[in-house]
Amino acid sequence: MSIPTPLKEQSSTGFFGHPKTLSNLFSIEMWERFSFYGMQAILAYYMYFSIAEGGLGLSQDLALSLVGAYGGAVYLSTILGAWLADRLVGSEKVLLYAAFMIMAGHIGLAALPGAAGLTVGLVLVAVGSGGLKANATALVGSLYSKEDTRRDAGFSIFYMGVNIGGLLGPLLTGFLHARWGFHIGFAAAAVGMAVGVAIYLSGRKNLPASVHVVSNPLPVNDRKKYLGYAAAFIVLVVVVFALKIVTVETLARTIAYAVIAASIIYFTLMLRSKRVTRVERKHVLAFIPLYIASAAFWALFQQQFTFIAVYSQERLDRTIFGWEMPASWVQSINPVFIIVLAGVFAALWTKLGVRQPGTPVKFSLALMVVGLAFLVFIPLESLEKTPLLALVGILFLCTLAELLLSPIGQSVATKLAPAAFGTQMIALFFLSVSLGTTLAGILAGFYTEGNEITYFLALGGTAIVLGIALLLATPALKRLMGEVR
Repeated sequence: MSIPTPLKEQSSTGFFGHPKTLSNLFSIEMWERFSFYGMQAILAYYMYFSIAEGGLGLSQDLALSLVGAYGGAVYLSTILGAWLADRLVGSEKVLLYAAFMIMAGHIGLAALPGAAGLTVGLVLVAVGSGGLKANATALVGSLYSKEDTRRDAGFSIFYMGVNIGGLLGPLLTGFLHARWGFHIGFAAAAVGMAVGVAIYLSGRKNLPASVHVVSNPLPVNDRKKYLGYAAAFIVLVVVVFALKIVTVETLARTIAYAVIAASIIYFTLMLRSKRVTRVERKHVLAFIPLYIASAAFWALFQQQFTFIAVYSQERLDRTIFGWEMPASWVQSINPVFIIVLAGVFAALWTKLGVRQPGTPVKFSLALMVVGLAFLVFIPLESLEKTPLLALVGILFLCTLAELLLSPIGQSVATKLAPAAFGTQMIALFFLSVSLGTTLAGILAGFYTEGNEITYFLALGGTAIVLGIALLLATPALKRLMGEVR
């Protein structure tokens, strides 16, 4: 069943020249990101700070690996959220249930002590965030036809909401952590999510009817079978941890392998499905190199929560007029640039219309710019302390790259998606984010004293080479993408 096109919504221009209901989705995503980034800004410190400092006292390498694994799990769980939306209950219901799950996870982090609180909280937040992210993106896509030139601009505006939350969350949780400890910071994240749920509930009735459509319903007779699969998977997870086949030390690599396997399975299912047309199959093939480029980009960009978090704590001069800024506030620098520049990029894409660069060109530029950002670290290694403005400049380059890839990637996933795999195609994009985020935690372990320049050269240089390769492949990708840009 194909999803009906919301013609009325397409013509509505009540929110910065876009459909009115974009404001509702903008709000729920803003508050979800407030809670997510607020918690994540202090998560690594909570893990590796000593018990006397209010932390758990884990080794720094293990903490960074777990932060990467957690971030990867968030985006990996978009598969579950997308499948539930496409096969059982529709995008809107999954989004609502996921929002309540996220709120419960932050309450667990705030209220439960030690490893128990960390485990319960992160599992609930990871699964909930995965369900919310894929379906919020799908709902934004439902507001536009595939031919609407406002589509990329609409996703850029939506992305600005993400980063308003990303700006405010770390500022508040970082301040509360500095004054009253980690658990008060986690409690603030829970309150933020509660506010987002309340606002969303007040406006959900205005969403188009298409958001309640189940695009590829699961036959009733098959539901018991899939329930059995779910139970077997839960038992398998318990067993591999109980037998120490997977441990906390190997969790990040396990998630990376799981993401790669899941991605291969998803691409195979789409390419072999009888519900996918010949043109849609070409679109799926075109998405494969974009997936690889996205994973490579996020492997560098998401090091804001791993390597850069430690760098900010240990190497950055955070003194401003005699006052030392909390290290966690560095996480709010990127969102400031996003808020300033997202509207500029949205206006630029709108003004250029059909003359704007195609998606492969935008992706290749993103890889080259984020690679350049890592190369800029090299001359800073000779300094005892890195000036704050230098890191601000690096994060500015990362922001330019992000705006060329992240909202565009979400948009192109909705445009290239086969009708029977709408939300699941978006989940594939988030799987690339999952893989990159997991790699960000693994790669951060290779940054050690004495190999800093090698580290920056390897990561920055690889990203630039991949960007050039994608640029050279653009003509072939355009032929596969057809009318989709």
